[in-house]
Amino acid sequence: MEKATFGAGCFWGVEAAFLKVKGVSSTSVGYTGGSLEDPTYEDVCSGMTGHAEVVQVEYDPSEVSYEELLEVFWDIHDPTTPNRQGPDIGTQYRSVVFCHNAEQEATARTSKDRLQGSGRFTNDIVTEITSASQYYLAEDYHQQYLEKRGRAHR
Repeated sequence: MEKATFGAGCFWGVEAAFLKVKGVSSTSVGYTGGSLEDPTYEDVCSGMTGHAEVVQVEYDPSEVSYEELLEVFWDIHDPTTPNRQGPDIGTQYRSVVFCHNAEQEATARTSKDRLQGSGRFTNDIVTEITSASQYYLAEDYHQQYLEKRGRAHR
């Protein structure tokens, strides 16, 4: 199994999208990319910690490639809006790929460049691509939030 970590706005819908992908064995939501140790949801929502709401995906690379996961990532949010997805505004909702190794970073940069050159978006893609940092699991009530409430469709 390998890990991939993506920030694409509120983590509830992002997690639900990745749970549908064949080859994804598990997901969790959490916070990464900030300065505060062991942040809470309230800390992250303050916009003062620098963390992003993220989904960490565990996947089997023999069933789904990292590039295919990136395609899901690009499709489920607007990577051209800095610090905003829909009604959610703040640095915690930024578009970001946290890479776990050099191969993921190279693949993410190539994928971003290809998408930027495709003409699909009028505006520039602002997605941050950076090394994975300390990941903090979000509170239990956030895990598979939409699925627990019957709002996620597999």
